[in-house]
Amino acid sequence: MQVGNARYLKPGDVPDTIAVFPLTGALLLPTGQLPLNIFEPRYLAMFDAAIAGNRLIGMVQPALGEVEGRHNDGHLSAVGCIGRITSFAETGDGRYIVSLTGVCRFRLLDEKETHQPFRTFRIAPFISDLSARNEEDAVDRVALLAAFKAYLEANKLEADWESVERASNMTLVNSLAMMSPFGPAEKQALLEAPDLKTRAETLIAITEIVLARVFGDSDTILQ
Repeated sequence: MQVGNARYLKPGDVPDTIAVFPLTGALLLPTGQLPLNIFEPRYLAMFDAAIAGNRLIGMVQPALGEVEGRHNDGHLSAVGCIGRITSFAETGDGRYIVSLTGVCRFRLLDEKETHQPFRTFRIAPFISDLSARNEEDAVDRVALLAAFKAYLEANKLEADWESVERASNMTLVNSLAMMSPFGPAEKQALLEAPDLKTRAETLIAITEIVLARVFGDSDTILQ
């Protein structure tokens, strides 16, 4: 997998220890891009360290049900995603505006003690994510686009359909999952889906549930 100027192809290309950035509702997936506005001192220090090193950050949600505001030192969800800093800018008022591009998912193992103000964990990367393009043919693109179109129409939204049609199945599934306005539990389910096909099916199912809950019979909307 090519991410920015770096290639991640085998287990040795990704770290087994990484600094983690806990953020509720944030979903990063392989090949996806996540913009961030960094202003807390501990996370400014984290990004300084990453830029001086391998440019990699571990994005993870606080554990579901964790008290808001306690995720800086509380329990975290078991699965997150490694992101490479592919865009970085200073604002002049003490903030960083950055963009992370997803590399591969990981499972948290155990926390390491450091003298840094941010948290660092030993991780087990999902190496299969580095070659996940082999899974693209298994995605039901027609069903995915039907659910996406139904959601847009129900919410009176529009999309750049030329860009959508050009997107690969991996880009389409992961981008739609990241852009989806669903809650932390749904975002975590999308992240933890074992493969691209299951993630697409999960995204369709969640969309149908939301449409049925808000607008009535989802089968009618999807026709």
